[in-house]
Amino acid sequence: MAGGSCGGGSRVKVVGQVERVDGATLSYAEFVDRFMRPNLPVVLTGLTSSWRSCHDWTLAAAADRRAPDLDFLARSFPSPLVQVADCSSREFSDQKRFEMSMREFVDHWAASSSNGDSDGSLLYLKDWHFVKEYPGYVAYTTPTFFADDWLNMYLDSHPIHRDSDIANHTNEINCADYRFVYMGPKGTWTPLHADVFRSYSWSANVCGRKLWLFLPPSQSHFVFDRNLRSSVYNINDDVSEKQFPEFNNTKWLECTQEQNEIIFVPSGWYHQVHNLEDTISINHNWFNGYNLHWVWNLLHEDYKVAKDYIEDIRDICDDFEGLCQRNLAANTGMNFYDFFVFITRFALANIVELYHIQNPKDTDFISAETANHFVYNLMSIRDVASKMVSTEAFNTENICNISEQNRSAFSDIIKILEEESFRRLLVALSKAYNYIDRGQKDCLKMKDSSQKGCLSVTCLKPDCNVVGDIISFMREIHGPMDLSSAPEVASLSLLWR
Repeated sequence: MAGGSCGGGSRVKVVGQVERVDGATLSYAEFVDRFMRPNLPVVLTGLTSSWRSCHDWTLAAAADRRAPDLDFLARSFPSPLVQVADCSSREFSDQKRFEMSMREFVDHWAASSSNGDSDGSLLYLKDWHFVKEYPGYVAYTTPTFFADDWLNMYLDSHPIHRDSDIANHTNEINCADYRFVYMGPKGTWTPLHADVFRSYSWSANVCGRKLWLFLPPSQSHFVFDRNLRSSVYNINDDVSEKQFPEFNNTKWLECTQEQNEIIFVPSGWYHQVHNLEDTISINHNWFNGYNLHWVWNLLHEDYKVAKDYIEDIRDICDDFEGLCQRNLAANTGMNFYDFFVFITRFALANIVELYHIQNPKDTDFISAETANHFVYNLMSIRDVASKMVSTEAFNTENICNISEQNRSAFSDIIKILEEESFRRLLVALSKAYNYIDRGQKDCLKMKDSSQKGCLSVTCLKPDCNVVGDIISFMREIHGPMDLSSAPEVASLSLLWR
């Protein structure tokens, strides 16, 4: 193999290395132009030195290396149940997963390290919702490059599902947020995959080293079988040429991520990851205006698969489209109606922020770059909504069959603007862009959220009537057709009237 090895020795062709950049000298605009907009991976250094987790969770090891402080973690964060993957056992397209207590996981890790093998299983703690479980412990600060995180902003104030037959206790816990801690000994690994929702992700090594192999989206079809249904599980296996005839055409980028480094994983890049040392990492999945179309494209493709699978029962099904959407939510984590509620609320939030930029003296901050962000976001939402117009889910018949929970969540503009959940979303959006704009964490003070009329935390005008002005030309949204034009109309009407 050219260019290096992966785990026990890679069988793939590595043609280049992921770029490494000093994050402390990189501006947000440069990050967008060089990596986020063109959808390219990068390793960022110099961003984690002040993180509490890098000190509390680790012990000094050889030279300048750090190692996990397992006893501290078990004592300080005694989670009753954490999700663990057995890296030596495959279950369908992933590793076999189960739950155990944090103490049980740490004891197994310690026993494996001392005995060399323990019971033969290699366990990797994954998808630990640490921020949700321990909100009072600030383990890290999200770098400004990743602050424009619509997914986690939304989940901090809204449920991902509205339909009662989709939303359930287990589902809501799994969708609580997409901020995770991963912990595992040397040799643990994650099979080949592209990230949930085709989101971006970032992963920071608190300690340890990881080896990453990346495949560009333009080659993703090479890792699938002839029917585009099954994908390669482990690139280090003897991949069947009969089952995956194009796999040998793949060309990979490689990266060894050191402790205290952060890697940016772009949308749609398949990757496989191996822990070269005992490792703890902090990981977020996220999306925003720059990769919103990736999310929609995945939903649309997965919808077609779900629909084709049950097409033969269409004639005997009372609500065929509803069944398709329920299956899509179960398989992908979100359906068309969930996504439409999501983009509707972000459209309104961006319109509110643009409204205040028209009069700089009435707002707490203003920059041309920030204004451009809001405009870009609205254009991105408009473009995605325009693609949704022609889907069967939003034709006249199916719009009439949408549940009341979903319909009221996107249609009644007045109700949305008055909801506390929407206010919390708007606060998060305002703070994120202020953080990006000023490059400081505590630069925006919360004002009284009960101020009459105004929603924005940046507004300084005591008699602001943003709600009245918005509903004077847009009181209701019936479907994607309305949303595909509403952002453009709103921005022009409010900014240049």
